[in-house]
Amino acid sequence: MFKAVRITVLLFILLLVAVNTWLAQARSTDWNNSLWVKIYPINGDGSQASDNYIKTLEPDDFDAIESFITREASRYGKSVHRPVRIELGRQVKDQPPEIEQASGVFGVMFWSLKMRWWASRTADAQDDIDPDVRIFVRYHDPEQQFALENSVGLQKGMVGVVNAYASRRRTGSNNVIIAHEFLHTLGATDKYDPADGQPIAPDGLAEPDRRPLYPQRLAEIMGGRIALAENDAVIPKGLRFAVIGPLTANEIRLLD
Repeated sequence: MFKAVRITVLLFILLLVAVNTWLAQARSTDWNNSLWVKIYPINGDGSQASDNYIKTLEPDDFDAIESFITREASRYGKSVHRPVRIELGRQVKDQPPEIEQASGVFGVMFWSLKMRWWASRTADAQDDIDPDVRIFVRYHDPEQQFALENSVGLQKGMVGVVNAYASRRRTGSNNVIIAHEFLHTLGATDKYDPADGQPIAPDGLAEPDRRPLYPQRLAEIMGGRIALAENDAVIPKGLRFAVIGPLTANEIRLLD
């Protein structure tokens, strides 16, 4: 009897979590109210340069993301004032859990659960009211010779981890990556080839009907790059060079 009661309670808790997750995801893309997005900076490489940069961060460093979402939502007929409101949190000292590259499906699922638990535990100390979306930005010294790890955005839990450069010159491109991962939390999918980062035509291109097709002048935000040629692309310097394409708009319910 006790075992049956325990299983029933656990199933009820799981049902509540599932319903709350579904409601949060549905509300995040109804475009009737502002979404509260909070950004938490992290020193990703332990360098003094990253620490110094984080101390200079201000909320208006991320205004371009708000303006981008407002502009694109309006382009698709959504009239909500400030569809995204960004707040800058305090620096987080802990590092997010790492994912093994060859972990397989179950490894990724387990990492996703750990990531969501870590995000909630880490941020709760400074969140009197939980934001709708949490984005943890790990800053790295741009003078060091290394390749940044891939960033990630999770729809379940609505949490993202962005690897960025601790440089004022990189503010624009950092915001492109943050916006990309933020849209992942709303249900948008990647539209580039993971093997080489090249945007996949037509949905990964900002101007799929352009003739000649290349070079493109803008980036589709989930394509991630401006395609200069069939095998050459660059990350845009800022969100003024990016758009939300129709398929992405449909995925995040900007298209009715």
